[in-house]
Amino acid sequence: MRSVPPSAGIVIGTSLAGGAWLALSFGSRVEFTPPVLGTASLLVAALVYFGHRAYRVYRGRLDGERRRADDMAVLHLATMEALALAIDAKDQTARSHLQRVQVYATGIARGLGMSATDIEGVRTAALLHDIGKLAVPEHILSKPGPLTHEEFQKVRVHPQVGAEIISAVPFPYPVAPLILSHHERWDGKGYPQGLKGEEIPLGARILTVVDYYHALTSDRPYHKGMTRAAALALLQQEAGRALDPSVVAMFLKLEGDLAAAAARVEGAAGPRLSLEPTNQHGRPVAASRPASPKSNTVFEDIALAHREIYALYEIAQTMGTSLGVSDTMALISSKLSSLVPFSSCALFLFDEEVDTLRCRFATGVEADAIGAMSVRAGQGLSGWVARNRRPLVNAQPSAEFAAAGLTTLATTLQSALVAPLVFSERLIGTLAVYSTQADFYTDDHRRLLDRVSEQAAAVLNNSIVFEQTQEDSLTDSLTGLPNTRFMFMHLTRELARAERLKAEVALLVMDLDSFKDINDSHGHHVGDRALREVASVLRSAIRPYDICVRYAGDEFIVVLSGCGADEADRKRLELQRTVDGLLFEARPGRRLPLAISVGAAIYPQDGDTYEALLATADSRMYRDKSRRKQRAEGVPAAIDADGVAVGVPLPGVISEITEIDIQRAGFGVL
Repeated sequence: MRSVPPSAGIVIGTSLAGGAWLALSFGSRVEFTPPVLGTASLLVAALVYFGHRAYRVYRGRLDGERRRADDMAVLHLATMEALALAIDAKDQTARSHLQRVQVYATGIARGLGMSATDIEGVRTAALLHDIGKLAVPEHILSKPGPLTHEEFQKVRVHPQVGAEIISAVPFPYPVAPLILSHHERWDGKGYPQGLKGEEIPLGARILTVVDYYHALTSDRPYHKGMTRAAALALLQQEAGRALDPSVVAMFLKLEGDLAAAAARVEGAAGPRLSLEPTNQHGRPVAASRPASPKSNTVFEDIALAHREIYALYEIAQTMGTSLGVSDTMALISSKLSSLVPFSSCALFLFDEEVDTLRCRFATGVEADAIGAMSVRAGQGLSGWVARNRRPLVNAQPSAEFAAAGLTTLATTLQSALVAPLVFSERLIGTLAVYSTQADFYTDDHRRLLDRVSEQAAAVLNNSIVFEQTQEDSLTDSLTGLPNTRFMFMHLTRELARAERLKAEVALLVMDLDSFKDINDSHGHHVGDRALREVASVLRSAIRPYDICVRYAGDEFIVVLSGCGADEADRKRLELQRTVDGLLFEARPGRRLPLAISVGAAIYPQDGDTYEALLATADSRMYRDKSRRKQRAEGVPAAIDADGVAVGVPLPGVISEITEIDIQRAGFGVL
């Protein structure tokens, strides 16, 4: 017998005895058949072998093509899933949205008896149903208030855009039609095609119910999430209108089990949202394998970037809602904490006249101590930042306390981040955040605080201008006292409070005696200086919560809260003695005596409106002026029970209060 090389597929030979033999080789293995009789049998065996070999080669090619097709499908799904995860990561209000929608939709599809292929289509569509939001502007998706008609039209395009994106992917099951129709309504009032009832694919109807429920129970920029019971009740209410009744019924039946399954999937490690599907070979789909730590970081970075944009948008929206500095800073600090965490936050405003920064707003840990701080430019943290117009990162807050003279106070704050506030090349002040943790702040925190400071500087500048304008409108420019407008506002509040508390309010009307003579003899500039000195002594002679107003010309008004007739009379005499003791130097070496006449009125005895009180006090002031003038001229006068002169008619003295007097007082004319 001859040897047969292993590479030979088939060898036919004859034996010495004349019999035929057959050698078949399979790779390196060689098998010999026993001698057979007849050439026909050998030919049949050869044909069988060649047919078997051809079948095996063909089958191998088919398996290879199928594996390549499976791998391509897995690759497409993995690509789409990565994109969907990236989009979902941007949605800080619904980070588990895709995860829950996938679990709920797959469970309902299975409960409704859909085929395995259709279930996979629903599973994939649940993952990719919002991919069309790539075409919706970010500020619309994050808008905290209701959308305008134009904005809603932008949102309506996302199902169609998503379907167009997915239609280019050769999935072995329908996905694009489900994405296109997942915002259709059972009653035909949905979009984009206005399909009705069973015209809508079943998978899309499932997605509609699940998406609707999740939108109701999730916190969104424009509403707070409902309770589970309220959302289920609303689903039942919408069955037959917006939602397919059969799908709603299956949802209500399975909701408890689906919620538990979603909770288990959410608690699993890794951010991937697929439910570990396998292909026909029993191998896990690549797109649903646990993500690497690097993947987690990537999606967290996406989510962080979106939260940064959203927080900056909220701060920008907030800044325009308040005019006062303190109110503006309260709103800014409440939004800033989501970007730059802090234990304390403070605003220091720069006063150019004294080259000093004073804390205008403080909140958080040790806010009272920080709020009382005042530091020179160039000193402390805020002073250094103001002088150099550069931020400080992780500086020691103790340096700020030392610069403000609070060396005896032990602070728990360990690190600070301070940024300058500059508007139109002019320094407004500094914005500072403090933490109780050492080395807490990073360059990212600095970058974000710089962004916020850029926006805040312009708004705070407007707030400062507004407050200054408001103060100017309520302040007498000559004396620095509150003006008539402020007095009417204050007196209205005080009278309302006194009525509510059954309390008293005293009103003192004062007039500077012989003021016209001062102006005529020494000039108006000397008269103005006399008014300023009188205003100064009057302001210092009253309680901190009482007010002294320059009413008009040489007239002043003092409002005393919780003051009765006896106390008001004592205060009247005290103020007169204080002004009498003032030696006014009209010019060097020339001193003039100053004096005031005072009339008092008490709420509610002398009137229950500020007009009536002003008229009464004005009348008594002129009577007091008459008495003082007679005393100065040496003319005796009768004194009434109020201690003022009576029976001596003088020009301008009001003998009784008329309705005209009250109306004139109401218009500020005494």
